[in-house]
Amino acid sequence: MDQTIMESGNRKIRVAILGATGYTGEEATRFLLDHPRVEIARLFSLEFVGKKVWEPFPRFSKKLDLVIEEFRADSSLEDCDVVMGCLPHKASMGLLGPLVEKGIKVIDLSADFRFAEVETYSAAYGVEHKYPHLLKEAVYGLPELNRDKLKGCSLVAVPGCYPTSAILGAAPLLKERLVRPSGIIIDAKTGISGAGRAPSARFHFPECNESVSPYGIGKHRHQPEIEEQFSRLYKGEVKVTFAPHLAPMTRGILSTIYLDPQGDVSLDRVRRVYEAMYADEPFVTVLGDGLYPRTADVTGTNSCHIGFTKTAEGKIVVACAIDNLVKGASGQAIQGLNAVFGFDETDGLTRV
Repeated sequence: MDQTIMESGNRKIRVAILGATGYTGEEATRFLLDHPRVEIARLFSLEFVGKKVWEPFPRFSKKLDLVIEEFRADSSLEDCDVVMGCLPHKASMGLLGPLVEKGIKVIDLSADFRFAEVETYSAAYGVEHKYPHLLKEAVYGLPELNRDKLKGCSLVAVPGCYPTSAILGAAPLLKERLVRPSGIIIDAKTGISGAGRAPSARFHFPECNESVSPYGIGKHRHQPEIEEQFSRLYKGEVKVTFAPHLAPMTRGILSTIYLDPQGDVSLDRVRRVYEAMYADEPFVTVLGDGLYPRTADVTGTNSCHIGFTKTAEGKIVVACAIDNLVKGASGQAIQGLNAVFGFDETDGLTRV
């Protein structure tokens, strides 16, 4: 951690956002404007270069007057304490890797530094990693699991949106080894914003409205990320069947997870392990008996709502809802930033 920040106490840290005009960059800007310890110092994008940020995004009028810049390899970021990368997968590592090597703290929202093994990344994303040595330096940015590792770290790999909902949903059961490591099914539905701002025929409103459709079953690139994190929690190999679906809503993720218990695991014990693990977590709510989460209740927030039951056939079923753009991306990145710099994790994230 920057010692000058630690000593100053009240000095705001200066943040640069790369990819500021995408959905996650816009969301990061929206939340950071409310952050008591952060100043947005630079905004970079390939779009709207030379325009003030409120011109393409009128919501920032009279709140932020920064000009959008084009990021170049020789761009000086000496005036910034941390860079938040809201860039596409595969493109991110080439821009952010050199910054980490220069000693600049980086919070990356792409998948480029999420995996422990470079082979897993290459198999999932179909490219050779340009900075494989940084995978050992990166911390998987799920504060509920890695809070201690995040403090002062130089590279945060923000989890994917689907993995966030699946991991938070299943973590207590896996950590306590109350469920079998095989036969796990994750049925997940996401809003259309998960595809990003760039238009395409598949995500055109008439194609998506009034329709729910599965895609990438068993081969989605988030499946190996989920399996790697599940295996860490379980301390043994875990395999899942991951079935993502596109739902006709703008934002939100609902993951329903089906697990087989190891032996006789009562619903009361399930509740105890969830409440014990998440009792002090500011953004995770374990719902009461018979209650299940709704995406509408977490929209626009960094919240995660979890409900569960046990079926007559003995399966444990867990449902977890998050906003894919907030707890699944930008909000989680800011929560990770707070953990890195030793701030209160709720700073900038208290919007209802």
